[in-house]
Order: sequence, then structure tokens, then C-alpha cells
Amino acid sequence: MIDVNGLTFAYGASEPAVSDLSFSIGRGEIFGFLGPSGAGKSTTQKILMKLLPGYRGDVVVMDKALSDWGGDYFEHIGVCFEFPANYKKLSARENLRFFASFYQRETLKPEDVLARVGLGGDIDKRVDKFSKGMQIRLNLARALLHQPEIYFLDEPTAGLDPVNARNVRELILELKNNGATVFLTTHDMMVADTLCDRVGFLVDGGLHSVGAPEALRIEHGKRALRVGYETPGGLQHEEFPLDGLSENEAFQRLLRETRIDTMHSQESSLEDVFIEVTGRSLT
Repeated sequence: MIDVNGLTFAYGASEPAVSDLSFSIGRGEIFGFLGPSGAGKSTTQKILMKLLPGYRGDVVVMDKALSDWGGDYFEHIGVCFEFPANYKKLSARENLRFFASFYQRETLKPEDVLARVGLGGDIDKRVDKFSKGMQIRLNLARALLHQPEIYFLDEPTAGLDPVNARNVRELILELKNNGATVFLTTHDMMVADTLCDRVGFLVDGGLHSVGAPEALRIEHGKRALRVGYETPGGLQHEEFPLDGLSENEAFQRLLRETRIDTMHSQESSLEDVFIEVTGRSLT
């Protein structure tokens, strides 16, 4: 759905915000760009949303050069910005009716979309009475209206309480299961690990690594098993190498003679992998 080769962009005479980026995103894939603030995530998204001209490199979306797309491009993409951008003097329903009028294709009913993002009970409330989290969900509802093929989501769970954040994650997985492609930018590793088929680590405008979250965690993890077990003195822990575990006499004896409370492989977290690969933290 998206092919990017050698993408470079600079704001004025400053150093490039993104430099020589190359990646591709398949149909029905959730692809995550991970990195700290200022890494170039939002700049890349804005280019792919046709909001930033003047880039260098080749960008192809749905088998057509991005530069060749006209206004019809926006029929095919849905956008949820990190910062809410709604008409605050209008109600949620009025906002969605207004934005639905921009599209040539058939749109969903505002009440159905608002119910899906947990705003069904606030459909006629003025948006200036909404919390930031409610406004973010209204932004997401706007992106869903015309059922596009590609979604650009910038920190879609930022500012949401745990229940609504989980609901948004479930909604994003529904979009994927229905065949949509999602390009997600975030610095929240839990969101990336839960949702993304593949992730790219972006630091200082450069792409350091691309891969499936689980594969990256295993590749950079420690091949060991940490076992917690009961002793007269309390809970104790012991670590065993995964290789040759079935023949490890100490491990087998522990299984036979003690009560096991916990058992965990020692793969790295996605944040650990990011720090190891890039040499940078996410803050």
C-alpha cells in the first residue's frame, strides 16, 4: 500500500527532519514508527498525508506516485492527529456531519461512529464541553467516517484513560481485520507491542531497524528462563539457559522437588530493544 525510498525532508535551511528513509507497508498491516519527540515521526506522516510538499525521494501510495495524486487522495485516507482539531461550538454530531460532507463516497452515520468510539451518550454535546480524551476520540471518529483504505494515527491513545485506551486499541485491530492499512506513530511501547505487525525505530530522522516486535524482542533478548520457587526462607529465584533446558539436571530437580510459583523467559522488552539498537531512550 505504501512504498517509500530515500525520503528526505528539511524545514528551511535546517538539518533534515527525516533523512534517506526507506520502508514499505503492506495491505492490512499495522506499521508503527517508534521514537522520542522530535525524531521525525510526525514529519513522515505529514508527508504521506500530502501536507508537506518539497520532499526528496520516491513515495508511492496504492500503486501511484504520491505527487500524482490530487484531491481524490483524501477519499482513501483517514487521519487522527495527536492534538484535537474540532469545531468546539458545534456538537459531536454536527462536527461529523460537516466533515462527512467533504467526501464523495458514502459515509457512515455519525451516531454509529460516535457509539463505536464511546461517545454515543455525548452525541449532541458541544465539543467545548469535551475533555481532551473525548476530543481525541472524536478525531478518531472523523477518520472512520468514510471507511478509508489507509489510516494515519498519531499517538491515538495519548491522553486516554485505561478503559478507553483499550477500546481504541481493539478498534484499530478491527480496522486491520477488515483489511485496512494503519500507519501508527507513537512513543508508547506497549501500544506498539500490542498492535503492530512491524515497527521501525526512528531517531534523529533516521530509521535504525525494522521488524516484528516479538522477533526483535527475541533477537535482542537473553536466552534464559527465570524460575521463582518456594523455600523455607521464602520465594527464591534461579535462572537457567534455554539451550539444553530439557537435559538440565538442576532444572529438572527443581521441577520435581519444589513448588514453582513463576516461570518467565527473559526476552527483552521492546523499549530495551529500542535503547540497545539506537543508543537512545524514548524520552
